[in-house]
Amino acid sequence: MTAATAPVAPAGNADLRRVLSAVDKGRRRRDRVMTGLVVGAFVIAMLPLVSVTWTVIAHGIERFDAYFLTHSMRGVFGGMDAGGIYHAIVGTVEITLFATLISVPIGLLTAIYLVEYGRGALARSVTFFVDVMTGIPSIVAGLFAYALFAVILGPGVRMGIVGSVALSVLMIPVVVRSCEEMLRLVPNELREAALALGVPRWLTIVKVVLRTAVAGIGTGVMIAIARVIGETAPLLVTVGVIDSINFNLFEGRMMTLPVYVYRQYQQGLVPCAPDAVDCVATINYDRAWAAALTLILIVMLLNLIARLITRFFAPKNLG
Repeated sequence: MTAATAPVAPAGNADLRRVLSAVDKGRRRRDRVMTGLVVGAFVIAMLPLVSVTWTVIAHGIERFDAYFLTHSMRGVFGGMDAGGIYHAIVGTVEITLFATLISVPIGLLTAIYLVEYGRGALARSVTFFVDVMTGIPSIVAGLFAYALFAVILGPGVRMGIVGSVALSVLMIPVVVRSCEEMLRLVPNELREAALALGVPRWLTIVKVVLRTAVAGIGTGVMIAIARVIGETAPLLVTVGVIDSINFNLFEGRMMTLPVYVYRQYQQGLVPCAPDAVDCVATINYDRAWAAALTLILIVMLLNLIARLITRFFAPKNLG
């Protein structure tokens, strides 16, 4: 091949490479900027969580022990270095559990209606009222439950069941929304396949839809429980305070962890005599921080259970 017939590289290739290189550098620069913004936003979002967690642990770990978890405040007064939260743990667990028993069936059935059957004005009305209930202040839920039972049992009623009803009012919209979203994620092909085989609609929902969405439903329920377990205002109105252990939801006042924290912190410093050796001036604050640490641990445990439910019960293949 002679020099006259040899192929010559296009003159514009060098310019094209320079343009591509500049574009590639610009993309890498924008990628680094966006990565920095995302990481910065993550750090800013984590700062309050880490700060609150560290503060509660630092102040509450000193009094957080077996004695504190297994004793009540019965007979404890002044600056005595005694007392615990056993009665508050019992009240919190029982009231929250009964609120869950009330709200989960109502919320799940409402979600099933909205996803599987809801059409027309009634479905739109239910959706609207669920949205309204989501924004109800917790004190309003407490006043509603108190007024309801005051009409039936008379004014001044204070019982654990009243607190459960108040918490269920706050839980129901959360359960409805979470279950509704999980049910909508179930592929329609699964419903159509079951219906094509002659399976009734209700049995398709029970055997196919709910089984497929069970992990998400369980997670939503746990999130709803974690949402209400720290409520203070409605329980102050409906349940009141007590220093003794009460296992009966249907009789007498009960103590809960959020109310315990509020009451201990409200009492403030104890005026101790200079020569008093058995008086701790900051005992109320110490109990409040330890109870707050216990509540955080319970919420963390609930979130861990939700993650485990998602991991072990989520269907491996929806197709």
